[in-house]
Amino acid sequence: MTLVRTFAALAAFAALAASGVAFADNDCTDPISDWKPRELLRQEVERRGWTVQRIKVDDGCYEVRGIDRMGNKVKAKYAPASLRIRSLEVDFGPAGDASDYFGPVQSRENRRERTGPTSKGNPQ
Repeated sequence: MTLVRTFAALAAFAALAASGVAFADNDCTDPISDWKPRELLRQEVERRGWTVQRIKVDDGCYEVRGIDRMGNKVKAKYAPASLRIRSLEVDFGPAGDASDYFGPVQSRENRRERTGPTSKGNPQ
């Protein structure tokens, strides 16, 4: 009976180890030969008004940590070959305002007045 228990324990361990491999996958898969320099990314985010504290590589992506022009802490991941943003986290301060990132939210009345095609017929 101990042989069966040992085999079951080894099978469970192998399944757990294999599932961990899926979680260790990289976020960005750009070949290193295609990566743009970090300095180019630094210049781009500084043009947006960010103060860069750190740029590092994390999960195959460039990760930028800094402060935006409103004083909020930001953490963003960029694809290193295209420098396109992949994720953004903003820790808003007491006077933080998301409209700096998304624009003001339209009221329901303003959304009904828009013109042009919609995906489901009538705008809501």
